[in-house]
Amino acid sequence: MSKITVLYPQPTDSEQFDKDYAEHLKLLHEKTGIPSSEKPYSVTKFLPGPNGPAPYYQMFSLSFESIDALKQALRSEGMQAVSADANRISSGGAPTVLIGTEI
Repeated sequence: MSKITVLYPQPTDSEQFDKDYAEHLKLLHEKTGIPSSEKPYSVTKFLPGPNGPAPYYQMFSLSFESIDALKQALRSEGMQAVSADANRISSGGAPTVLIGTEI
């Protein structure tokens, strides 16, 4: 199993980010063909910890059957549009994208 994880830094305006992110998820469903009733991904919003705000505001994670399937998805026009939109809505700086495999 392989996974893409996107970490969004603290936004300059969290209310606006939340609105934009809801639209971003709609775009993900539209461009990838994932039915709107399905949620094969997880989204985690981070809370302040004992040392203050987390360095990241939110995390998105989506699993694939293999690294090849993940790479193929990332090369698709739909995922490239989703990726560009992720950069657009991330007002606190570029999101961090991590790719890994479960061990």
